[in-house]
Amino acid sequence: MTRRNRWRLAFGFFLVALAAWSVLLEPRWIARREQRVEVAQPAPARSLRVAVASDWHLSLRPLWRVTTVERARALVDEINAAQPDLVVLPGDFIADRDFHSEDGRPASEVIAAELGRLRAPLGVVAVLGNHDWWHDGQAFTDAFRRHGITVLENAAQPLPGTAWWIAGVGDDSTGHADPAKAVRAVPKGAPVLVVMHDPAAFARLPRIHGFALAAHTHGGQVYLPFIGAPVVPGAAPRAWAYGWIAHGDNRLYVTSGVGVSILPLRFNMRPEWVLFTLAPPREIAK
Repeated sequence: MTRRNRWRLAFGFFLVALAAWSVLLEPRWIARREQRVEVAQPAPARSLRVAVASDWHLSLRPLWRVTTVERARALVDEINAAQPDLVVLPGDFIADRDFHSEDGRPASEVIAAELGRLRAPLGVVAVLGNHDWWHDGQAFTDAFRRHGITVLENAAQPLPGTAWWIAGVGDDSTGHADPAKAVRAVPKGAPVLVVMHDPAAFARLPRIHGFALAAHTHGGQVYLPFIGAPVVPGAAPRAWAYGWIAHGDNRLYVTSGVGVSILPLRFNMRPEWVLFTLAPPREIAK
């Protein structure tokens, strides 16, 4: 074998290994990440643990869309085992329009029943994503509410027993986002967690005392060294693909989500669910 052929063979093995990693392994390797967020709160204040899991994209096609009902069930069990105070679901629960259960239930009912097993003392709060609206947004809203999940559409509510409020912004890419309306009821100076599906709505969010969460981008699914995500869906800047974002006085965390869309691959951008600890600022030792 010539030297050139050996290089060709090695390069071929590399491409096969890269494809196997990106299609078969990384999309199914869900990370549990932890983030601490310090926000000034009225005394007495306590820390809250908030679990965030977005972009499930449930499907009946495990090789193409990854997240089946069985995989979702295991992730629900994992989140419940962490014992969060609150669970937040920032949209895109379905992947395919051809999602039909064997017992004839609509997709919205099957998905709501599974996610309705999530348990937290302060409840489970969701906003809808573009895929949910493309399928049947009202059906998802109704099914979620039947299964104990609160859906916030440009609205806010207090978290009982805490100083915090939670607000939900409608999906931007389907024309449902009204960030100003979403936080209108929040008292001035009250800490608020603002949940949106598409980070594009973050640019129009009024100044808040707290922080925001978004999803939708999947971190680009492919995140290249020195380049970042080559492609980001929606109108948000490409730099807003993943992680902590600052805009004016507001800050936003964009999660990579737990599923995939368009193509069943990820590279250097693991799926994730995030456990946030919302805490009063640490005292500075004298």
